[in-house]
Amino acid sequence: MDSPLRIDVITLFPGMLKGFLEESILKRAVQKGAVVFNTVELRRFTTDRHQTTDDRPFGGGPGMVMKPEPLFEAVESVRTPGARVILMTPQGRPFVQAEAVGLSKVRHLIFICGHYEGVDERVRTHLATDEISIGDYVLTNGVLPAAVVIDAVVRLVPGVLGNDETIREESFTDGVLEYPQYTRPREFRGLDVPGILVSGDHEEIARWRKEQSEHRTKEKRPDLLRMREL
Repeated sequence: MDSPLRIDVITLFPGMLKGFLEESILKRAVQKGAVVFNTVELRRFTTDRHQTTDDRPFGGGPGMVMKPEPLFEAVESVRTPGARVILMTPQGRPFVQAEAVGLSKVRHLIFICGHYEGVDERVRTHLATDEISIGDYVLTNGVLPAAVVIDAVVRLVPGVLGNDETIREESFTDGVLEYPQYTRPREFRGLDVPGILVSGDHEEIARWRKEQSEHRTKEKRPDLLRMREL
C-alpha cells in the first residue's frame, strides 16, 4: 500500500476542524490508513506571554495582520521534502475539480488558515507554494475554505471511496454537470422515473445520461462548456 496522504492544518482554531475530520468519508479515510490528519495550533509558535499572532499593518489601515514568525515556524515544524504549502486566500486561484485531482496525488499537504485582515506578505511570497480561493467572498478565517479543499481532495485518494467508477461519473470530472439521478420508489406523488432508466438497455441509458449532462450544463453552467472547448 502506498504511504498515506499527510495533511497538516495550521490554524488559530483547531476546534473548528475536530468534528469535521472525525466524521463520514474523512473518518473512513483515516481508518483505512489512506490519510493522516494533524492540526497545528499556531499559538504554540509565539514567543510572548500573550501568545500574539497578529499586529497592526505598517502604513496604517484597518484590521490586524498575522505575523510571519509564528507561521514560518509552524510550517517548518511539520514540512517534509516535496510538501505543498497551501495558503487559503481570496486572492488565490479558483479551486476546481482538476485542482483537487492534482492535490490528491501529492503525499504531503500543509494548509495555512489566515485570519484577521490577512497574513504578512512574506508568508505568501516566501513560504506558500500555492494560493487557493474557494470563491469570490470573504469568510471569518481560512479554516472553512481549507476544510472544503480537504474534503474534495481526500475523497479522490485511491481506496477511500472504494469505487473509482463513482468518481469518474461525478460532476465536473469531464467538464460537465452530472446527469439526473433517481431511486426507488419508481412513482412518488405522481412523479415517475424516466422510462429509459428502467428499460434495461444500458447503451440507451448511457446515451440518455450523456445527453442530460450536456443539456443540464448548457442550461445551468454554460461557462463549463466554453472552458471545455478551450
